[in-house]
Amino acid sequence: FLLCSVHGSSRAGLGLVLGPGLPCKEQMRTNVINEIMSTERDYIKHLKDICEGYIKQCRKRTDMFAEEQLRTIFGNIEDIYRFQRKFLKDLEKKFNKEQPHLSEIGCCFLEHQTDFQIYSEYCNNHPNACVQLSKLMKVNKYVFFFEACRLLQKMIDISLDGFLLTPVQKICKYPLQLAELLKYTNPQHRDYKDVEAALNAMKNVARLINERKRRLENIDKIAQWQSSIEDWEGEDVLSRSSDLIFSGELSKLSQPQAKSQQRMFFLFDHQMVYCKKDLLRRDMLYYKGRMDMDHMEVIDVEDGKEKDFNISVKNALKLRSLAGDQVHLLCAKKPEQKQRWLGAFADERIQVQHDRDTGFSLTEVQKKQAMFNACKSHPAGKPKVTRPYYDFLLRQKHPSLPTALPQQQVFMLAEPKRKTSTFWHNIGRLTPFKK
Repeated sequence: FLLCSVHGSSRAGLGLVLGPGLPCKEQMRTNVINEIMSTERDYIKHLKDICEGYIKQCRKRTDMFAEEQLRTIFGNIEDIYRFQRKFLKDLEKKFNKEQPHLSEIGCCFLEHQTDFQIYSEYCNNHPNACVQLSKLMKVNKYVFFFEACRLLQKMIDISLDGFLLTPVQKICKYPLQLAELLKYTNPQHRDYKDVEAALNAMKNVARLINERKRRLENIDKIAQWQSSIEDWEGEDVLSRSSDLIFSGELSKLSQPQAKSQQRMFFLFDHQMVYCKKDLLRRDMLYYKGRMDMDHMEVIDVEDGKEKDFNISVKNALKLRSLAGDQVHLLCAKKPEQKQRWLGAFADERIQVQHDRDTGFSLTEVQKKQAMFNACKSHPAGKPKVTRPYYDFLLRQKHPSLPTALPQQQVFMLAEPKRKTSTFWHNIGRLTPFKK
C-alpha cells in the first residue's frame, strides 16, 4: 500500500501490481467496494437485531412499555430497516462479485437520495431516545430485560444505546466512503460520474439533516423569545415559522400615518414581527405587529424623493402587499445595513422554497411542547425578558458549509460560538462499526 501511494503515478513504467494481477488503483477500488458491501451487510444485521431482538420483545411486554415510549426509544428505525433492505438489494444487483472494481454502484445512491432523508427524523429524535433509555436503565428490571433481549438474539456485547447510535453514524459515513471510492475511480470508469454525483447527493443529505437538527434546536429558543415579549397578540410565531433569518433596528413609516417610528424587526420564515423598545429598559420589547411575507413584495428604494409617501429618504426599502392595500417604508441607518436587509429578504424566500421542496415542517406536538416549555420557565406573573434569548436572536449566525470544508466537519452541526451538543460529540463512541 505504501508503494502504491508513493509510486502510484509511475506504476505503468514499473508494472507495479497488487493482489491477483490488478493495477494498484483498481485493487484499491476493489477494497473500497468490498468494504462498502461488507459494512452494508453488517448494518442490515444490526438493524434486524434491533427490530427483532429488542422491539419485538418490548411489544410483548405491554406491562413494561407503552407504544409511545417505544417510539421515543427506537424512533423510526423500523422504517430505516425496511429502506436499507431495499437499498442493499439494489447494491447487490450492481455488485460484480468476480471483478469488484468494475461494479457500478453510484446510481444506487442517486436513485435513493430522497429516501435517505428519513434519517433526519431518527437523528432529531435520538437525544430524546437517550434520555428515555437512561431513565429506564436506572431500574434493574429494565437492565435485565434488555440484556436478556441481547443474549436471546445472540448480539455482540454492546449496550442498547450503542446499537441505537449506529444509524446516526451510518448516515455520516456514506459521504466518507463515497469520497474514498471516487479517489480510486478513474475518470474514464463508467461509474465515475455517478459516484461523483452520489458523493454530492449524500453530502446534501447530511447537510439537510444537520439543518433540520439546528432548526429543531432553535424552536425552544424562539418560543422563549416570544414568551419574553410584552403585550403579545395573535398566533404564536411557531404556528408558521421555525427559523430567524435576520433581525435589527429600522425606522418604519406605514400609510396613512406620516410619523416615523423606530422599531426592532425580527424576520422569520413566512413572517416579520416588529416590536417597540421600552424607553427605560432597552432590553424589554413590546409587540407592535407583524407582516405576512408570503403576501409581500420587497422593493429597493433609491435615495431621494419617495413618491408613495412624498418624502425624501435615504437607505430605504419598501414592503408592499400583493393586494396593494398595505405599504411600509423601512429606513436603515447605513447603506450596508440596508443591503443586509435586502439579502435577508431574498434568503427568506429561498428558505421558504427550500422547505417546500424538502418537505420540512414542524409537527403540532413539537410546537406545543416548545411553547409549554417556554411558559413553564415564566410560571408567575408577567413574563420577564431573558437576556440570553434576546441576544440569541440579535446575534444569531447561520451555518454555511463551504465545499472545501473537510468531510469530518460537515456533520458537526457546529456554528460559530455555539456549544456542540454532547449527542454529536458521542457519535464516534459505542459503535459496532469500530474496527
